[in-house]
Amino acid sequence: MRYNVSVKFHKDFVNVEGDKIIVGVVSAPERGKANAEIIREIAEHFGVQKAAVRIISGVSSRKKVIEMAS
Repeated sequence: MRYNVSVKFHKDFVNVEGDKIIVGVVSAPERGKANAEIIREIAEHFGVQKAAVRIISGVSSRKKVIEMAS
C-alpha cells in the first residue's frame, strides 16, 4: 500500500487521513536520522515491522511517498 507523507519538524505525532499521513519528527534532518524516525513512527503506528516500510520518493523532501508491505 502506498501513502503520501507530510513531515512536520519539532513535534512527535502520527495523523492518518485516508491515504495521507502527517508525521511529526524530533530528529534533525541530517544523515537520514529524520527518515529513520519517520519509518519507525509509521511502523509503530500501523503495528508492522520497520522493514515493511520504505520511502519510495522524497528522501530529502518534506513530502514523501512511502510503501508499506502487509
